[in-house]
Amino acid sequence: MLIAVYGIFAVAATARSAVQLATRFEQAPLAYALSAFAAVVYVVATAALAGVVSRRVAYLACGVELAGVVVVGAASLLFAGAFPDATVWSGFGGGYGFVPLVLPVLGLLWLRHTGRAQLDRTTTSTQ
Repeated sequence: MLIAVYGIFAVAATARSAVQLATRFEQAPLAYALSAFAAVVYVVATAALAGVVSRRVAYLACGVELAGVVVVGAASLLFAGAFPDATVWSGFGGGYGFVPLVLPVLGLLWLRHTGRAQLDRTTTSTQ
């Protein structure tokens, strides 16, 4: 379920940022560049959580995503003039029901949980 939600966000963020960059980049270059960066992070996180790449990449992607939501969310509220159009991470993801704020936390918790399960299986099988 978590990977499916990440996949939906990856597709949605990639499509949105591609349209924004292709049609209106000059109107809000910072916001649209951040949308493109968020799309890349969602794509990497989806692949990493699905096991296509290492768990370290998954931790990094979720961490970058969480930092991005917090930093961009705060910046979009403090410097609203710099964000004439919203990004996925603006307002702490409020435009998307705060899913962008919750998703990396769930991803990090899932990685921690599955890492412990792997460690337990490894420890049990070597005894």
